[in-house]
Amino acid sequence: MYRIAICDDEAAELDKTERMLSRYGGSHPKIDFVVDRFESVDELLYLAGEKGYMPDLLLMDIYMPEKLGTEAARELRCMGNESRIIFLTISKEHALDAFGVNAAQYLVKPVEESVLFSVLDRFLKEVEEERRKFILLRVNGRIQRISLNDIVYCEAQGKVQSLCLSDGTVHKLRMTITEIFELLCVYTEFVRVGVAYIMNLAYVENINGQEVCLCGGKRIYLPRGAYRGLKERYFRYYCEGE
Repeated sequence: MYRIAICDDEAAELDKTERMLSRYGGSHPKIDFVVDRFESVDELLYLAGEKGYMPDLLLMDIYMPEKLGTEAARELRCMGNESRIIFLTISKEHALDAFGVNAAQYLVKPVEESVLFSVLDRFLKEVEEERRKFILLRVNGRIQRISLNDIVYCEAQGKVQSLCLSDGTVHKLRMTITEIFELLCVYTEFVRVGVAYIMNLAYVENINGQEVCLCGGKRIYLPRGAYRGLKERYFRYYCEGE
């Protein structure tokens, strides 16, 4: 079961998108999904912030009364919300902003049904693949399955490492930071930062020559000479589909 949210301040546009999704479901009987409608971006942000609402896919208009869709998407990312976002809009003006919040797609209205169907095929397949991405770690004497998508960063603290998750949970692991990185390095979103940190590029808010700022407020100070390589890795991850 997938959850798809559509957000637009115009009811007619919501109706149009919902009809296309209904036809998509009719032509893909093996794909089961529900659709949630939002006429207010503030309602969407409230549910995400207070209730942990996180659909698999969010189709959102950019031009809305309360704030731009790209601004709302940035708030969602800083909550740790990793919903795939498809912007539907009448203008290409904010295309670069869309990439800045790791949008999955940017479609200019009127959207052709065949184009939307192709995008849905691709991203729902990716969601299914990501649901299989877990690692097994010993936490408090028990083996626990942890989703890679939930890992924000890991910090070395002597013999006990702190694995910090997007919901605020911190797991204490009796492993070395190198042992943890050996488990994570096969996934392109995880990078080692100096000797003390492993971070998930999906949670990076911005990078400068001195530090990395992660969604949620965590700041990781960069070792001398690390900025250039990390910036290039970050660029490849988001812009080239590394």
